[in-house]
Amino acid sequence: MTHTNTEEHHIRRYLAPLALALSAAAGNLQAGPTITYGDEGFLTLNYGVQIWAQARDFTTPTDSGDTTDIFLRRNRISLSGQYNDYVGFYAQLESQSDSRQGNDDRSVFYRDAYVTFDWTDSMRFIAGRFKNTFSRENLEACLEPLTIDRGEVLVYTPFGGTRDTGVAMWGNLADARLQYRLAVTDGREGDEVVKDSPRLTGRVHWSLWDPEYDYGYRGTYLGTRKVLTLGAAYDYQADVAYSDFPNREGSSDYKAWTADAFMEYPSKYGTFTVSGAYFDYSTDDAINENPDSALPVNSELKGQYAKAGYLFPNKIGIGRLQLFARYENLDYGIDNGRYDNQWIGGGANYYIYGQQLKVTFEYANINFDEDDPTTPALQDYDQATLALQLIF
Repeated sequence: MTHTNTEEHHIRRYLAPLALALSAAAGNLQAGPTITYGDEGFLTLNYGVQIWAQARDFTTPTDSGDTTDIFLRRNRISLSGQYNDYVGFYAQLESQSDSRQGNDDRSVFYRDAYVTFDWTDSMRFIAGRFKNTFSRENLEACLEPLTIDRGEVLVYTPFGGTRDTGVAMWGNLADARLQYRLAVTDGREGDEVVKDSPRLTGRVHWSLWDPEYDYGYRGTYLGTRKVLTLGAAYDYQADVAYSDFPNREGSSDYKAWTADAFMEYPSKYGTFTVSGAYFDYSTDDAINENPDSALPVNSELKGQYAKAGYLFPNKIGIGRLQLFARYENLDYGIDNGRYDNQWIGGGANYYIYGQQLKVTFEYANINFDEDDPTTPALQDYDQATLALQLIF
């Protein structure tokens, strides 16, 4: 086993698991309390919470489902660290959506739990439950986004959602300009699958300016990096669903691909951020046959999003202001056409102390191509959200 000769690469390799851990929860923010042990080991504690006040106003005359609610979007305690120079670890506990629409079930669960092994900068491993490596926006730290949050559907894969359990190999090549990822995970399991097969995911990105060398990304670097990164990924699992579930006939494979781009350009006039992605999910049109009731509606979906932001160059009072906008279009491959919709939103982040203490406001309009008069969730609505974020 050969250590990297340069000090820069040695430090990067040593700190990468910690950077990976923090990027999953809060990006590479200032770490919380740290306990050291032995010659190389340490354990760091972090806490993060988002408090949201949200109102939805449905515009369809037949609906009376307007809602106003205050709840915790994320409430997380994370433990991250190193066992030695090569082995790291991360665990994140969460109590999700306390008091959302009267839900006070404060069950606590492990959002993430994994071990990392860093052989070299070009070959690293993750084993356990961790963020699936398919889409850029899913890999962007949820406590360091550009807009108030990710999209509600598009970036979440049909099987596995944001996380999956398995093993991933990844690494940086060409002075961290090129990054690759290969993952083997559980994917969809249960009685609904034709055959229990592994989910296979591959992703690559190329950084033309400053490299993005962590496993996780950020939605904005707040002007600290000049970034232009192009990425693409492919996702596959065989035999995930029956096209005729009652008769247990017809086997459908899951296939998905995405392409994305991210740019952030700091200048004396402020920092400009632009990003976007295209997605294509498919299960051989099983959703329009006679599928099992648990087959997700986004198992047959095409869509894209585009985001833009502008961070003012100077502090305003004790903080800093960033404006943002998001457009998203979802084209479901479902015959009734009632799920297709567009999302247009905009708002502002006010950074009191970077991402560690900020206030965000977002207003969004969600418009369905064809309203479903019997289902409020499939009707046009306006949404306003005010959020407070604290990270320790």
